[in-house]
Amino acid sequence: MEMSLAFFALAGLATVFAGISKGGFGSGASFAAASILALVLEPGLALGVMLPLLMLIDMVTLRPYWGKWNWQVCVLMILGALPGVGLGALLFVRADADVIRVLIGVISIGFVVWQMARARGWLSIADREKPAWVGALAGMVAGFTSFVSHAGGPPAAVYLLSLRLSKTEYQASTVLIFFFVNIAKFVPYAFLGMFTLQTGIANLALAPFALLGAWIGVKAHHMVPERVFFALTYVMLVATGAKLIWDGLT
Repeated sequence: MEMSLAFFALAGLATVFAGISKGGFGSGASFAAASILALVLEPGLALGVMLPLLMLIDMVTLRPYWGKWNWQVCVLMILGALPGVGLGALLFVRADADVIRVLIGVISIGFVVWQMARARGWLSIADREKPAWVGALAGMVAGFTSFVSHAGGPPAAVYLLSLRLSKTEYQASTVLIFFFVNIAKFVPYAFLGMFTLQTGIANLALAPFALLGAWIGVKAHHMVPERVFFALTYVMLVATGAKLIWDGLT
């Protein structure tokens, strides 16, 4: 891994973007940071560089959102995510990352279209309390996709947005969920050889960018009105979904 000025310029931008997404807008687009790094690194190394940075962002954003999450939803999704992480570890070498990207992208965009159709009255379906298995399944999918590509945000967002949480409850829930998901990923990543001396040096150099992005994200979260926040979240979900489909097909 050549840590040139060009590498740090690109990696710094990607890390700030991840911090803003995770710190203020629900993690939905933070996976794109690993995709950006994959332009200059082997994909496995890109994942290894990003995980400690994502964990750092998780740690510093816990305090601003402390206790504002939905405990029941978080526990349900975390318990579902842990076997998803285990499945990702078992299938990492064999999993077709492109197929996974396309599936996540289609689900993400399809969900936004569904929500827009309901909001405009094109679909009339009564809201019902979702059974526990739906949350656990969403957590499992998020855990699996998070392990193989750091793309757990969109599957988690699809479920969490369907619950009509407030913007801060939604954001705080994503922070807590991925705090545990990323911890669960660390040991398998180490066994798979994704951490090296060079990735450690890169992590130290990029840590200030992660902290800056998280700070901007938290500030932006509290400045953006709730209606605008969810509109931006849907836009990010469509954009990330489209990018995943593009990456998977090309």
